[in-house]
Amino acid sequence: MNSPYPENGRLRGPVLPLWLGCLLACLLALVPGKLAADSWTTLAGPTTGIGYQDGPRNSAQFFFPEDVCVDPVSGAIYVADQGNNVIRKISTDGVVSTLAGTVRTAGNNDGTGGAARFSSLRGLAVDVSGNLFVTDGHRIRKITPAGVVTTIAGSGEAGSADGAGTAAQFYGPRGIAVDRTGIIYVADSGNWTIRKVTQSGVVTTLAGAAGQYGETDGVGASARFRRTVGIVVDPSGNVFLVDLHAVRKITPAGVVSTFAGAIGSYGNKDANG
Repeated sequence: MNSPYPENGRLRGPVLPLWLGCLLACLLALVPGKLAADSWTTLAGPTTGIGYQDGPRNSAQFFFPEDVCVDPVSGAIYVADQGNNVIRKISTDGVVSTLAGTVRTAGNNDGTGGAARFSSLRGLAVDVSGNLFVTDGHRIRKITPAGVVTTIAGSGEAGSADGAGTAAQFYGPRGIAVDRTGIIYVADSGNWTIRKVTQSGVVTTLAGAAGQYGETDGVGASARFRRTVGIVVDPSGNVFLVDLHAVRKITPAGVVSTFAGAIGSYGNKDANG
């Protein structure tokens, strides 16, 4: 079966626009649970143009930010600034700083702050202790609140192997989420699987079968996915993810069901299921 994904594991399609990334950050921080028509503002960055600049909200610049997340304790917003190869932090008063990475300098180096390097920032999530987790190329990286970057899983080579640390492999992972116990869930898009990663870097496959895509609900390896991107986990450990034109649900036991929508059938109709 031919894969719709390119060899380098990066999905085709538009990158999240700069202004949309900023608006999403603002909404997540300021209006959780309610998108009021009169609440749309730009939290940080210009509405036009791209670049790199730390500083107050009106002077800060980003270059194709890919994802955002909000620290549940401090309220700080973190941004995977993909075009600049850096992780940015937006304080509650809108001041932007660079937490890790060096602007437009790609690489895979672990390190602290500007000594770290990133190659292909995608999904971003934060745990209850303020640690960030990011999908970066074929790796899962961890960033502490002090900006210390380590690679917790993935060899850097595309593959599907379960295992510990660099013995594990991913293929263009995108979305990432962390539950209240610290377990990490990854939408391993190029493999059409959902992976589970412990804080110590042990990787297992929760659902789906590497190299096999489709629309089948089922348990564990019998389930099939088409295009897994965004992923979240609820307080009970249920995983929800967007899969083409549907929202899928995975229980902690790996039981996959289609929660809403229909894969391969798009539209804008409100209804049940």
